[in-house]
Amino acid sequence: MVLLLLALPFGSFAQEDAIIRDIIEQLAPELGEDYDLSELIEVLGQYRRKPLDLNKTGPEELKTLFFLSPLQISNLLTYRNTYGAFGNVLELQAIDGFDLQTLERLIPFVRVGNDPDLKDVFSKQLFKAADQELFLRYGQTLEKQRGFQDLPGSRYLGTREKLLGKYKYRYKDMLAANVVFEKDAGEFLFSGINKRSMDFVSGNLTLSNFSKIKTLVVGDYGLQFGQGLTMWSGFGYGKGPDVTSVAKKDLGARPYSSANEVSFLRGAAASLNINDRWLLTAFASSRKLDASTKTADDGTVTQVNMSSSGLHRTSTEIRNRNALGQQVLGGAIQYLSDNLNAGIVAYNSQYSNAFVTGPLAYNQFNFTGKELTNLGLHYNYTFENIYFYGELAHSLGGGIAYVQGAMASISKTVSLVLVNRSYDKDYHSFFTRSLGETADASNEKGWYAGINVTPNKRITFALYGDVFKFPWLKYRIDQPSAGYEILSQAIYTPVKAIKATIRVKTEHKQQNPDGDVDSTYMVSLSKTNYRLALSWQLSRGLTLEHRSELVQYHKASVKDIGFMIYQDVGIHPAGKKLSGTARIAYFNTDSYNSRVYAYEDDVLYSSGFGMYNGKGFRSYLNLRYKMLRNLDLWARYAIFIYQDVETVGSGLDLIQGNKKNELKFQLRYQF
Repeated sequence: MVLLLLALPFGSFAQEDAIIRDIIEQLAPELGEDYDLSELIEVLGQYRRKPLDLNKTGPEELKTLFFLSPLQISNLLTYRNTYGAFGNVLELQAIDGFDLQTLERLIPFVRVGNDPDLKDVFSKQLFKAADQELFLRYGQTLEKQRGFQDLPGSRYLGTREKLLGKYKYRYKDMLAANVVFEKDAGEFLFSGINKRSMDFVSGNLTLSNFSKIKTLVVGDYGLQFGQGLTMWSGFGYGKGPDVTSVAKKDLGARPYSSANEVSFLRGAAASLNINDRWLLTAFASSRKLDASTKTADDGTVTQVNMSSSGLHRTSTEIRNRNALGQQVLGGAIQYLSDNLNAGIVAYNSQYSNAFVTGPLAYNQFNFTGKELTNLGLHYNYTFENIYFYGELAHSLGGGIAYVQGAMASISKTVSLVLVNRSYDKDYHSFFTRSLGETADASNEKGWYAGINVTPNKRITFALYGDVFKFPWLKYRIDQPSAGYEILSQAIYTPVKAIKATIRVKTEHKQQNPDGDVDSTYMVSLSKTNYRLALSWQLSRGLTLEHRSELVQYHKASVKDIGFMIYQDVGIHPAGKKLSGTARIAYFNTDSYNSRVYAYEDDVLYSSGFGMYNGKGFRSYLNLRYKMLRNLDLWARYAIFIYQDVETVGSGLDLIQGNKKNELKFQLRYQF
């Protein structure tokens, strides 16, 4: 495959793919294989095509460049207010906290220049001057999985292909629209429960920066306030090699464009500028969620489990589809100034079925009932070179949660972060994504400290430590427990074309012993990852990427080891229509516990993290062909070849044999 890639007459490969890949790997090093990164990639892709004007952009747009820390954004705006308009993007070097790595990430997405003023949003330019994009994606596993065979019992009732379509419309920074339709493998296509459409359809219309309206979204949308304790839907970074990423940058109300079927609200949200300093946001949502329910003898329906997979393939999954009604109504008021931002968020959520705790002890403090009210207060304040931030949240009838942090730019070469968090075991929120080990921001206390050091242009160091404890029981942890996590990383760039990375990450926790043994005592669990990566741009059109990674897992008498090694090649010379990337990898893991995750290039907006588990080879080939000026075609072929096995996968995804082949095509038309 690599020889074929080198032999083809390649052309203008989108070099932003390599830039975006590096950013995501640094900020989100170990997301699951099914994590949807499309929103992040779309934002960066949009700014790569049409960079932000440094002299016109504001904090809201800069926050969407998620690799910038809040302190860097504040320093950039302060510099512009103090010294006037930027004359050149290279002037960014003069801003405190903007090291070489930040500059390399930022410069492809910004510019210095003037746009024509927007005279009339309802003019004839509404479609002619707008950016529009339509793309269609088809994917399928070539082997027939067990769920698609005509066997007794549970099986997939739909068709084998996975389909996705998107339409995006954007008119400057004022008007936007999104439509998404998606069907997973195994779901019905224009038949069964989806006779008139695909399984998932989403859309919205957004008006921005029009008179007093900062943002008005009708349809599907997301909300992000504070540090993710009270209200946060959609993606949010946590701990990573860039230690400043733990401070979240809230975006308020924003349109939703992902194919993820869970992380959004459906209805309307509006943010209004009361004056230059005060912003009022109101939102309402009504939608159905997937859930399994239980009906008592008296006809009372209660919740058993909520599902976040978005899959409707089997009779059970179809029965659980849209089983839980959810209504959300609330608002926020924010004070926004150059160095101080503060806000209050309040909302009420109601559910059609009651939640119950169940018989297990660790669930004792879970939310019960049909109605929940959440209140939150958040702030951030910049004092010289120190950025303070925090949030205090309360669920009525439950507990309190807070996070308080400080970030300081000690010099142009050193940045520090210190964060304290405390989440009561009875704090409840269905919309949370905050710093911590748990997804629901409850039953956890901890301290996080991190440092970034750039002693010179060639070397960058990052180090963080996180110490935490869980005051109450958790799943597979029948006693209060504690743990810690440490990550260290060094990046060496001897010349611009070569970059070497060394990373060590270790986690230590407590857990019940395996098997049917007495759970009145705990055993230690540790997992350590060692990574060595090298990227080498041989020429403007040829890039090589190499990684070796070792994982050590230890729990009581169980000691598992996993390792992976891969080589990537990217061909992207200018002047031709064809471009592509390829990978060959070998992996060997003793168990699922020692699995390895690695970022994989894919068709546009589909890249993500793949899981390497078992023993075997992994290879893929991505091609992009520019058919016309506004028409692009992507194709992807990927294969797993496992050793010493007769089947691949499990359950309804079981494949006979030792191979799994996947094929994907995508067409994009821009107009």
